[in-house]
Amino acid sequence: MSDTLAAIVLCAGKGTRMKSETAKVLHPVLGQPLAAWPVARALELGCAPVVAVVGYQGPEVQAALERRFPGAPLRFATQARQDGTADAVRTGLTALADVSGPLLVLYGDTPLLQTRTLESLVAAFRAARGSLGLLTTEVGDPTGYGRILRVSGRLTGVVEERDCTADQRNIHEVNAGVYVFDAAFLRKGLAALTPSNAQGELYLTDLVALAAREGEVASVRAHFEDTRGVNDRADLAACARVLRDRVNAAHMLAGVTLLDPETTYIEAEVAIGADALVEPGASLRGCTRVGTGVTVGQGAVLMDSEVGDGTRILPYSVMTEAKVGRHCVIGPFARLRPGSELGEGVEVGNFAETKKVQIGDGTKAHHHCYLGDATIGARVNVGAGTITCNYDGFQKHRTEIGDGVFIGSDSQLVAPVTVGEGSYIGAGTTVTDDVPSDTLVFARAPRVDKPGWPSRRRGKSRG
Repeated sequence: MSDTLAAIVLCAGKGTRMKSETAKVLHPVLGQPLAAWPVARALELGCAPVVAVVGYQGPEVQAALERRFPGAPLRFATQARQDGTADAVRTGLTALADVSGPLLVLYGDTPLLQTRTLESLVAAFRAARGSLGLLTTEVGDPTGYGRILRVSGRLTGVVEERDCTADQRNIHEVNAGVYVFDAAFLRKGLAALTPSNAQGELYLTDLVALAAREGEVASVRAHFEDTRGVNDRADLAACARVLRDRVNAAHMLAGVTLLDPETTYIEAEVAIGADALVEPGASLRGCTRVGTGVTVGQGAVLMDSEVGDGTRILPYSVMTEAKVGRHCVIGPFARLRPGSELGEGVEVGNFAETKKVQIGDGTKAHHHCYLGDATIGARVNVGAGTITCNYDGFQKHRTEIGDGVFIGSDSQLVAPVTVGEGSYIGAGTTVTDDVPSDTLVFARAPRVDKPGWPSRRRGKSRG
């Protein structure tokens, strides 16, 4: 037998109890499609190739897994008709004609499986030198599960719920639906199966009794939590809570402070440096990368963003596909939209918004600014209420601001426009033409004073 391990992950069903037009395995769990979790465990285990058996919304499932695992040894097989688990595995084997060694079989709706559990199963399978190994688990209420049959401790078969006798229904050790097969045995056994059960389907569990007649069936008892599957949205939420707790615990053990882990949402692909502090209610999503010593304030949301070492993200700020350098201060209530790239020591204050903007080191933009489609140099002061007018109703235009520029409050820069290095823009100015370097520009309407006008106006109102 070859030592090379391959895997089949069953992802073909619609999942009718989800009450959704979206395939069950595409529903997100902690930022990843449900099917991605068991596929990831198979890849971590070194399985190559990994075949996903798809059916309902097969092209969408395939695309989602390829996006999640670019370059991974993935293959796909389509189950045309739902005809039981054995038929699904048989479909998967069509993509594994070149595989002769052990073969791991997983379900696409079991996100809580852990790599160490699968490692134990594979080790037990190899030690037993039999044709099959499987995970079992103990449950208080076994209703709905296939029961494990043993004689003098030796595993002899699995009987599905609908085929149980009265005595078998009282068995609490149940089948977790995770197997390792010898590939040759699996091909031979599947060819011999017939639908002799209450459902009239081909059950993969029928192979357990066949393997037991030929030799030892290896089994590993797993925690129920690890083997729990998703049937409906309540299950989905319950599994997500477990995964969130695992992810949060891993970050804390790696030196990240979470002030309130129960209200902190961190998706699986997020990376956080040591000595970072994440306050309650923060949400870190996608492929966000947070450096060492960073503070993520209460209620902040970071999606697919990068934050440099020592930066402070103040409460209720939102970043999406943004890149922030070291030792910056963002917020509170700031919004950094896609394409925002900030250098070191930049400050973006409360209710400021950026989009497709590059901001140089040490620049400060506070208080209700909007900076979009712009390149802003280093050490620029952007006054309160300043905006780059980047859209003319038909297309976007860029604003270029040189190093050391001072922009007074409530200024408007109407793009396309360039402000040269070291220039000053007076408060309240609308800039429509390029400003040379080292130039003061201001534009204000002349002041008009009318003494006594308020009193006369009030008198007319009373009359």
